[in-house]
Amino acid sequence: MAAVALAGLLLALSIGVLPLGWPVQLVLLALLLLSAAVLLRRRRWPLLACLLLPLLCGWGLLGQPHPGSADPVHRIPAAAIQQPVALSARLLEDPRLDASPQRCRALAAVPGGRSELQFSPCPQLRQGWQLQIEGVLRRLPPAPHPLLSGPAERLRRHGAWSVLQVQRWQLQRQPATPVADLRRHMAEALRRSGGEQPGGVLAALVLGSAVSPVPAELREAFRAAGLSHALAASGFHLSVLLGAVLALARPLAAPLRWGLAAAALGSFLLLAGPQPSVVRAVLMGAVAFALQEGGRRSRPVAVLLLCLLVMLLLRPAWLLDVGFQLSAAATAGLILSARPLEQQLRRRWPGWVAAAIAVPVAASLWTIPLQLLHFGSLPLYAVPANLVVTPLLTPLTLGAMAMALAAVLCPPLQVLLGWLLVPLAQLLVWLVRQLAALPMAQCQLGRISPLLALGLALALLPWLLPQGRRWRLWGVGLLALVAGVQLQLLRADQLLLVHDGGRQWLVARHAGRAALISRRADGLSCSRASQLAQGLGIQRYDWALLLDPLPPEQPRCWAALTPTLLAGQNGSPALAQGQRLLSPGLAVEALADDSQALLLAAGRLRWGLLPDRQAWWSWRDQGDARRQRLDGLWLGFNPKPTERRALPPLAADRLWWPVAGSASGWRQA
Repeated sequence: MAAVALAGLLLALSIGVLPLGWPVQLVLLALLLLSAAVLLRRRRWPLLACLLLPLLCGWGLLGQPHPGSADPVHRIPAAAIQQPVALSARLLEDPRLDASPQRCRALAAVPGGRSELQFSPCPQLRQGWQLQIEGVLRRLPPAPHPLLSGPAERLRRHGAWSVLQVQRWQLQRQPATPVADLRRHMAEALRRSGGEQPGGVLAALVLGSAVSPVPAELREAFRAAGLSHALAASGFHLSVLLGAVLALARPLAAPLRWGLAAAALGSFLLLAGPQPSVVRAVLMGAVAFALQEGGRRSRPVAVLLLCLLVMLLLRPAWLLDVGFQLSAAATAGLILSARPLEQQLRRRWPGWVAAAIAVPVAASLWTIPLQLLHFGSLPLYAVPANLVVTPLLTPLTLGAMAMALAAVLCPPLQVLLGWLLVPLAQLLVWLVRQLAALPMAQCQLGRISPLLALGLALALLPWLLPQGRRWRLWGVGLLALVAGVQLQLLRADQLLLVHDGGRQWLVARHAGRAALISRRADGLSCSRASQLAQGLGIQRYDWALLLDPLPPEQPRCWAALTPTLLAGQNGSPALAQGQRLLSPGLAVEALADDSQALLLAAGRLRWGLLPDRQAWWSWRDQGDARRQRLDGLWLGFNPKPTERRALPPLAADRLWWPVAGSASGWRQA
């Protein structure tokens, strides 16, 4: 009953924090009322059910992230006038390189809130230093499409709402920062021992990738192999550390055991930083250790719910953190499903095999709805990858922690440990790359809506909980409904236009396949097109048409994105009049030799594409028969009133052009 009460409190808080649509809010409200009805049947809980649940819902609403009244974002003028500002700032992290090696950025505390500082060129600054800076404050625009994460969303997760482009800066104070210096020293020592990639993995096993980032290519390989949790500081790393400390402290007196356990928990929190997954792991570890030492039986579900509730009462916005959600779901899977699954597997497999399989399967199944909600893809080989890599991870994690400690206390010992651990880290990196390179390593199913994610979670619960067997038939029906709706969305004829400044992407879909037309051919355009493909559940585009010529150094991204790539050449269109680029159900045809006027077909949809006014003039000269067949028209420019009067009589949602005053946005048919 305590678990039901805590679950109801968490649900009430979630309804207030999560910015979800009304269908999902109704489902969550129904679950909340169900939990309240269960509590009201017990005489001890009526006040909790009637009073605390609505209060927590209101606390969640107040806890949604928003800029404070004194935040520097309010100093940005409403007009498009850039006015330099001067203020003091304290760096909250070491500057990190941006897309260009000459530019870097760092989150900083400024009067009234937080802001991101952008430097060009990049100075040698350190976390904790106090600066006097002058520059231009600006507000970052939101992402041009829900499938494309932008810097505004990234900053919002850190409580920052503005960016300051630094023009001049002066060092005011250089206070002592022992914790930041210790982290930096450990990470640099491990990287020197193992190199950028194996050494970076060793540093991430100690500090977490949020504190000690690994190269983007390697991070993507870990994600594709289903091993992202190995690089994120979480309960696995703490369990390795705490288990080793308690094994050594078992013969000691109780006060010494408590002191060593507290030192292990505190050092892990200190080095990895107060991230949501780290705080959750430390709280659960502390409560579990206290219960064990007190001789009381632990209730892991209640402990997990209590830790999550305490965390969210202090920081409700943590609920919006993807790492927090995945960590909580994976931990719930290990607590509720790992042991029953292991018992079932023991009927056919040896005990050690059953235990090795049950842990990654339970964690993976409980995180499926969240992975599809946030990423739109599933690592197909996550379970075998964990079985292969786990025997390496435990000794590597413990050894990396020993190396980091030796780097501070006894550098010659760190060199000796490096001779043993660096080859293992190299083997780990090689295995991860091989697993990520396997065919269909990432199963692209497309990002699902919050309502479908909630339906998928409810459909899986009867299979994940031992006491849910009688509901499994309902679960199968709900799972079939969710899969059918998502499959219908993936196979429907669809046209999606996304524009972000001068870059525009047009995705045409038919029968589960897609084609792409992009205004630009640079690396950023390709990266954004890849994000759209993953979010839409597209393995590869059938073909891609680039309206600009490829840069001298062609981005390798395009070759991985589509087997058929066509781009403009020396100012001339990629297609001559009458030429077509097509695949079954998807085709684009050039309407003129002297412009980029195009006719796009996606299943039953027929759209005219006019990127510029020259294309408009060419299309205007076409015959009435072709112009009347169109289902819609896209203009890459803002038409004048006289041009608007010449447009065909189409519905307003079938005439697309950039909205005046908007630098980004998207339209969908």
